[in-house]
Amino acid sequence: MMVFLVLVLVLVPLAQCKFPQCLMKDPIPILHKYYKLGDLSIAGIMSQIYMFSHPITFENRPSEELFDDPFHFSASWTYLASMELLSTKGRFIPNYRCDAQNNPVAVITGPNSNIALFTAVILCIYKIPQISYGSAPKMDNKTQSVFFHHMFPNQAHQNLGILHLLLYFRWTWIGVISVSDETGEIFVQDIAPMLSQNGICFDFIATIPATAFSSEIAIVMSEGVEIYKLVMRSTAKVMVLHGEIQTMIFLRLFLRIPEFEDIPVEAKGKIWILTAQVDFTSHPFQRNWDISFVHGAISFAVHSAELSGFQKFLQEKNLTSAKEDGFIRQFWQQAFLCSFSNFTVDKEGGEICTGEEKLKDLPESVFETTTTTHSYNIYNGVYAVVHALQAMWSSRFRATVPDGRWNLLNQEWWQVQPLSLCNEDCHAGFSRAKKEGQPFCCYDCLACPAGKISNEKDLNECSRCPEGQYPNKDQNLCLPKYFSFLSYEEPLGISLVTLALSFFFITTLVLGIFIKHRDSPLVKANNRDLTYTLLISLLLSFLCVLMFIGQPGKVTCLLRQTAFGIIFSVAVSCVLAKTVLVVLAFMATKPGSRMRRWVGKKLSSSIVISCSLLQGTICTVWLTMSPPFPDFDMHSVTEQIVLECNEGSVTMYYCVLSFLGFLAIISFTVAFVARKLPDSFNEAKFITFSMLVFCSVWVSFIPTYLSTKGKSMVAVEIFSILTSSAGLLGCIFSPKCYIILLRPELNTKGQLIKTKNQI
Repeated sequence: MMVFLVLVLVLVPLAQCKFPQCLMKDPIPILHKYYKLGDLSIAGIMSQIYMFSHPITFENRPSEELFDDPFHFSASWTYLASMELLSTKGRFIPNYRCDAQNNPVAVITGPNSNIALFTAVILCIYKIPQISYGSAPKMDNKTQSVFFHHMFPNQAHQNLGILHLLLYFRWTWIGVISVSDETGEIFVQDIAPMLSQNGICFDFIATIPATAFSSEIAIVMSEGVEIYKLVMRSTAKVMVLHGEIQTMIFLRLFLRIPEFEDIPVEAKGKIWILTAQVDFTSHPFQRNWDISFVHGAISFAVHSAELSGFQKFLQEKNLTSAKEDGFIRQFWQQAFLCSFSNFTVDKEGGEICTGEEKLKDLPESVFETTTTTHSYNIYNGVYAVVHALQAMWSSRFRATVPDGRWNLLNQEWWQVQPLSLCNEDCHAGFSRAKKEGQPFCCYDCLACPAGKISNEKDLNECSRCPEGQYPNKDQNLCLPKYFSFLSYEEPLGISLVTLALSFFFITTLVLGIFIKHRDSPLVKANNRDLTYTLLISLLLSFLCVLMFIGQPGKVTCLLRQTAFGIIFSVAVSCVLAKTVLVVLAFMATKPGSRMRRWVGKKLSSSIVISCSLLQGTICTVWLTMSPPFPDFDMHSVTEQIVLECNEGSVTMYYCVLSFLGFLAIISFTVAFVARKLPDSFNEAKFITFSMLVFCSVWVSFIPTYLSTKGKSMVAVEIFSILTSSAGLLGCIFSPKCYIILLRPELNTKGQLIKTKNQI
């Protein structure tokens, strides 16, 4: 009979316990068993298989320590545990050990993909094989990947299953939430184009906030609240959640956010589709929480089988039968809500632990005794090592083993062939470049240029991402771009809308004041009809801003630039007419002047109508020849697909702006010449200031507009419209409102005929 001893080293305390995920702090043996490998009996084989895992601790810790716990998938503690494994037991001296009879032959890592990456950094130096029972990390380091094997199935199979599930139920409008690490990036990069090609659209793609310290809890909560709002406001009913084993903790907290935060968002029922890596794991404070949220959820699962005797072993386990388990007392207290200390019972309440409590009496939400996916993967991992040892012994060493015995401690387990290369491999994100004067097998590794990636090793050229995707920061993955436009819900959009409506109400108030005092000398002297027309055009200019905000549509794209051009033409032509009338009125006061017949409503109306019709003609030609239309800008912004209005004909767009500039320059010139006319009713000086502001805004608009990208271009145009309109309103009408409301004694016919010096 062959004796095979398996020692499992577990380095962290218990989470929502699913053996063998129930872990301990002290490296002690917990499993001894005899194995017979096929028909071959091997006497004296002793192996030590170690398991690294970092589930969430099952300790009652204050909330401020919740994210400072070193066992929360911490890289530093995993590195420390890896180095302790390679040091003398009980004496941590890196790279030194004197107990040569305790050499590990393999390490089982999990359940989080990061744990495997952390342990590989240390253990691969010593060429110790590693088997991951959790989700598989991406190994870019060729040396490390040689010593690594995945028990978890390929993610591509699960992605295909998600696709078939969505198509079967005709769920074509979904949201996607993934973990904020490389596995999440890979998941999104793989599944997004596959779903899109099969007619499934995304309302949003979000990432779960990650943290490692309590100082970051405020940021995490803030991000969690924003994701909650995004999910609950979404019209998509189906949410695909990709995560790791600890993601269930986040999901349980996430769905209870309204209980902790004041969120004016109505909770809506969603169908959650969970990937197989997500397991029902929880924190102690979630013990009594309702788990009804899982009803209706769909979770993918990896194949597993019930292990004979496993459930009975767990159900009968007690303190007396597991004296060597260093974690058992701590787990016992948390699982049965009791204490071994009278002092703790007196202080915190509860009961005294007898040690005879039965695990089978615990609810499954606290302790599940059936074989889970992760448990089954660990089981298979142990057997994989056993069979590998058998195969290696039988194929290479049988003839050389004295007395039928084989001392595993003296063997080198890594055994991969020696390498003889001119260069190290060029990793993903780099491409090969031939060295001048060197053989073709010698090359340099150059980083991919901006906008290109390489997702395999030793590629000769980097390639561009498909349309609608962009390279990640390492330039080894293509990520889907997200749609972007200036919306009413973002802070910038809200600010611009608020500003536009504020100016609209101010203009309405000014118009009301002038209508109320329409018979006063000041209003009469400044041509009431032109004043009303100018104020109404300013009202419309503030409102036309609203067409520039929101997702571009066919109608809004057709109207917003043409409406802006015509409305501003009316406004500027009114200013021009006012300026011309001021000059003609002064000239008409000279004896014998023939200008009197030109001073009147006909001239002002002719100026406004002719200028407006000319601008309207330009806009009509524009809409007839090459009208604006909704479009996508895939290239201006790296990570975004900008939804915009394509102007159709850029030439016609600049013709509209040029005509406005022409009117503004004429108005400014005439007003500047007439600014020193002596009559107190002279508006020329105010018009001069207003047109100076107007021209300054639009002269600076063109270079600013051309130098911005994405939705910022729309914001620049909106800001220019608001600023120039507000300049006209403030410079022309604020002095008049001041006299009408605060200095009524100046609003008399006698005051209006005084000279400027007298005022």
